[in-house]
Amino acid sequence: MLSEEEFNALADPGVGPHPEPWPDDPRLDPELLAAGDRRNVIDKYRYWKLEAIVADLDTSRSALHVAIQNWEHDFNIGSIVRTANAFNVAGVHILGRRRWNRRGAMVTDRYLHVYHHPDEQSFLSWLAERGIAPVGVDNLPGSVPLETTELPEHCCLIFGSEGPGLTESLVAECERLVAITQHGSTRSINAGAAAAIAMYHWAKRWL
Repeated sequence: MLSEEEFNALADPGVGPHPEPWPDDPRLDPELLAAGDRRNVIDKYRYWKLEAIVADLDTSRSALHVAIQNWEHDFNIGSIVRTANAFNVAGVHILGRRRWNRRGAMVTDRYLHVYHHPDEQSFLSWLAERGIAPVGVDNLPGSVPLETTELPEHCCLIFGSEGPGLTESLVAECERLVAITQHGSTRSINAGAAAAIAMYHWAKRWL
């Protein structure tokens, strides 16, 4: 089975070694300049050191946070993290189990600030201390349509595990609960897809 780095190299060959003489820029990685940059990064960040990319992203992070309840080693977590990178969110929060399925993230978690909270209360306290509103995303009774809701700028979109969804205790602590209106026959939408829709909805208003 291919590693994530090998998959990236095949999916997007990137660029080869940089012609000499090399640019005099402390953000550039000598090893990447010499061997080529096969990472799945935008052209602006070709040959940059990882820490330099993170530092640059930190200058333009959005106010949005994203949280995922991790009770079942859900494969959707990686997909949600990858989307969170696309919107350059301020933080990704993993609730419950510390270990999560990183395959779908395609190493994008390296460019994000990922926080772990062993339980719901520690997570909610973290948000409260920073004035971040918890917003649950699930098609449960009492939810309001996402498409007609203006989300707060400083909020954390919270997603449950695939199948069980959000826990009742966490829903009770959310400032509001939103759901994506569906028009087909299935009861719910894939958690990774729901996260992408919700983040895009937030971004339409605040980015």
